[in-house]
Amino acid sequence: MSTGLSRVYPLIGLFSGYVIMLLFNPVRVPLRDGFRCVLRYKRVWLTFVLLGSAYFVFQFSTFTPIQSTADVDLTQITSMANWHWPTFMEIWREAPLPALEGVAGIFDDATTTYPLSAVAAVLMLINWRGLHGALVRALQKRFHFWGYLVYLILLLSAVAALLKPVVFALPLWGGLLPGAELLQISASVDAVAFIFEYLFGVYIQVYLIAVCFAWIRGLSFEEGELFRFGMRRFSYVLEWAGIVVLVSFLIVRLPLLLAYFMNIPDVLDYLPVERVLMCGLIIAFSSVQISLALRNETLREAIRAHREFIRNNLSRFGWFLLICGIHFFLLTTADAIMRGAIADRLIAMVIWKSIFVFLRGFITGWLLASWVCLFRRGETGHLYQQAWIEY
Repeated sequence: MSTGLSRVYPLIGLFSGYVIMLLFNPVRVPLRDGFRCVLRYKRVWLTFVLLGSAYFVFQFSTFTPIQSTADVDLTQITSMANWHWPTFMEIWREAPLPALEGVAGIFDDATTTYPLSAVAAVLMLINWRGLHGALVRALQKRFHFWGYLVYLILLLSAVAALLKPVVFALPLWGGLLPGAELLQISASVDAVAFIFEYLFGVYIQVYLIAVCFAWIRGLSFEEGELFRFGMRRFSYVLEWAGIVVLVSFLIVRLPLLLAYFMNIPDVLDYLPVERVLMCGLIIAFSSVQISLALRNETLREAIRAHREFIRNNLSRFGWFLLICGIHFFLLTTADAIMRGAIADRLIAMVIWKSIFVFLRGFITGWLLASWVCLFRRGETGHLYQQAWIEY
């Protein structure tokens, strides 16, 4: 009995501290408004659930084949009491980096888009809801002659995103190419497809920011027009997103790609440091993306506005980062503990990953909506602070 209570008391204390933190912090109003926003427009968090679920299904079907009926035995769940539950000290090293990337994603690209990026490439090429035409017009207006070069890069990366599932399925076709050449081709296609996958994620983020902003302003909108509006605003964000793509490609993707063509010792050992550097860059310029998405301004003006925003809202922004970090750290810690306890129990892993994708999607959507509310609050000051947002 005492052993059971000794496990429950820390959880009660953790939950109580969590509730107190949410109720008594300088950004509680944006957090509350963000929660109300995702309840009103469920697409904000369901979008992240959809993308996360698609990626999980892809990973599961590719890397976790069902070997026998024992893999789907439901008694795996009923025997939870006999599982070996790892302690926090055993798994804590797995949590900080994914949590940091989760925080950075709120200000950049909050989720992976593969394999649905291949579907998005098809929809873009067939001009679904006029998005292709809107993209071409926006690039031409925003970048003039250089817009055609940007469009060409987007087009090539979209084709690579279409080819990526085919290329990765080549080993199943049996010996069409030597193993080394197949790896080189796959890595090259993946590196180019990354551009479209990332930019598609940024477009989704801009669209969801527009949805949240429409809720803040009490605006009504037609769905197709909002998609096209998101594409037009995406053209303004593209300049900053291009810098992020370039830096990420140079310090993360390029070394991994070159390792398939030449001997680069210990290339994977530097990957955590490279990921931390990318997160640091994104967080250091956190409001640039949303500033470009919501205002007609150049990148230089957005960076200047970012400095002003941080100077006027440093305390609240710091609290928001802390709260985002706590949520993603708790989520990734729970995931590491559950994966360690589940081990090779396949059906249990499927059930937990489904729950995890749902929780992560909701938390990401809520924090993104809260970030839009906080940004708007930082810009409008006391007039916004004294009034509830109307539906």
